[in-house]
Amino acid sequence: MLLHLSTWQEVETYLSHSSGIIIPIGSTEQHGPTGLIGTDAICAEAIAKGVGEATQALVSPTINVGMALHHTAFPGTISLRPTTLIQVINDYITSLTKVGFTHYFFINGHGGNIATLKAAFSEVYSHVADLNLPKAHEVKCQVGNWFMCSSVYKLAKELYGDQEGSHATPSEVALTQYIYPDFIKQAPLTVEVAKGFPIYGAQDFRQHYPDGRMGSNPALATPEQGQKFYEVAVKELSQSYLEFIKSSAS
Repeated sequence: MLLHLSTWQEVETYLSHSSGIIIPIGSTEQHGPTGLIGTDAICAEAIAKGVGEATQALVSPTINVGMALHHTAFPGTISLRPTTLIQVINDYITSLTKVGFTHYFFINGHGGNIATLKAAFSEVYSHVADLNLPKAHEVKCQVGNWFMCSSVYKLAKELYGDQEGSHATPSEVALTQYIYPDFIKQAPLTVEVAKGFPIYGAQDFRQHYPDGRMGSNPALATPEQGQKFYEVAVKELSQSYLEFIKSSAS
């Protein structure tokens, strides 16, 4: 059940038996010479829809732009500041809490969002309590990073070994190839790829990672592998969502 394809009456009916909602969040940022700029949002959205179907949970519209300031030296990247993203999360959850939602399960596709999301949750708990919303004390938030699922990590290790890397990875590129087979990109990739440099500002990032990749070889990706990543991620995160709802309700 997708929020944006539902009526308010359907949402009200849903709230009569569940106060949980899945919120996909990603990023709009460079992903190397063959990775789509929308990779992180595309992956999070597809997996969130799969989890929603598997668990009969409501899925919100995707937050497509995240915290990607370190990628902004590459054309096409759009980023929110951490403070802006915190306010966006706060406003999302406040709006939904006012009508009865209490359990927020974020399916995240971008590592750069993790720290900001955790900070946002602290802001949220304080904010809804200060507003004296009827169910403020029941509000709970959790992040499921699909790329950090144990089943995803295991599959990536089996398929790519050390060539998985940490950005513009073959696993995430494979998933986008499965979701959008008509938009598979080809480009020459150097055998040597930078890795191991700390992340500071945008210009420093581009200097150390000139083609945008971080230790990865996305040339290994195939749509068939992407389907496998989709299936294992949906299975693991569906279980995580159900456990979250169960533990939050107890």
